[in-house]
Amino acid sequence: MKQTALLWAFFRVGIFGFGGGPSMIPLVRAEVVTRHQWLTDEEFADVLAIANTLPGPIATKMPGYIGYRVAGTSGCVIAVLATIFPMVVAMIVMLGIFSRYRDVGWIRGMGQAVMPVVMVMMGQLTWDFFDKSQAALGWLASAVMAVAAGAIIYWLGVHPGWVIGAILLTALLRPTHKKPAEGSA
Repeated sequence: MKQTALLWAFFRVGIFGFGGGPSMIPLVRAEVVTRHQWLTDEEFADVLAIANTLPGPIATKMPGYIGYRVAGTSGCVIAVLATIFPMVVAMIVMLGIFSRYRDVGWIRGMGQAVMPVVMVMMGQLTWDFFDKSQAALGWLASAVMAVAAGAIIYWLGVHPGWVIGAILLTALLRPTHKKPAEGSA
């Protein structure tokens, strides 16, 4: 039963994931966190962070891990294939149509018309993550980290994987302060 749910969840992601891997992230979250509740928001954020630090397309890394977590090796295979099959078929069909009718105005407009929808989806995902970060770290710390990460990535040209890896390493190495037990001095 889990394999069937994985198949349809990631098939939907593959078929509606216009704009590539990053635009698929909100769709994966909708299926995995909201619809099927296979992961919590915090777990999804962790998977996303780790997937961004690893090489390769995020459109296969996230389904692979989530599929494995939900239904083992067969779940991994099913989730990855369900995600990439619609993309491969759509790409072959769309490139064939585009090659034949590339001078037609509405064909050129199709790609441009999808961009605002993808932009809204990415904005919603960004807001959701900022809201969760704000709840955990506070507004000021979240804003400072977002601006610093943006500056390092866009102005200095550092790959996002290095920034995420550095943050994960800093969090791992940061000493934790244990609260004293009640009744102790």
